[in-house]
Amino acid sequence: MSNNMYDFSILRDLRKREDLNIADLSEKSGVSASVISKLERNQSVAELETIFRLAKVFGITASDLIALAENRTAHQCVATRHVSEGFTFSEITYKNIKCLHGKAPAGAKVSRPHLHRDDYELCWVLAGKLRFYLPDEKYELSAGDSIQFDALLAHTYEAVEKSEIIIIHLRKDNRF
Repeated sequence: MSNNMYDFSILRDLRKREDLNIADLSEKSGVSASVISKLERNQSVAELETIFRLAKVFGITASDLIALAENRTAHQCVATRHVSEGFTFSEITYKNIKCLHGKAPAGAKVSRPHLHRDDYELCWVLAGKLRFYLPDEKYELSAGDSIQFDALLAHTYEAVEKSEIIIIHLRKDNRF
């Protein structure tokens, strides 16, 4: 029986990464070796209880295991470019992550937190010097420095000198 909607051969990859054989996984999960073998070969449909037990062994949730089984291919996109208050950005966006490569001349200042969803944001300074503001905090970041914060907080980036940065927005609620 082939299940085209999910590819549970990912179990083999996870099992090998953890240096487990089928018997080890069976013992740790309480799922029979024959069921694991059939799942790895996509010859059986997994029941929710089985997915839960197997996922627990790998330290992930059942929904994470299902997401891995349905997302076995790479995702590709093309960068877009835009200018925002003196910063020039190249941006790539996927369902759970947005990456921006930014360049700014000294004096450029950007503050657009109203555009953010419920994300974590990370800023890594590649070159130059940047002032970073949160409501009650101020930081000066130099090349090699980074900062992470809740993107819903009002925040501002100011280039103290010509700067190059990477900004990553990571969704709090989605894996892929």
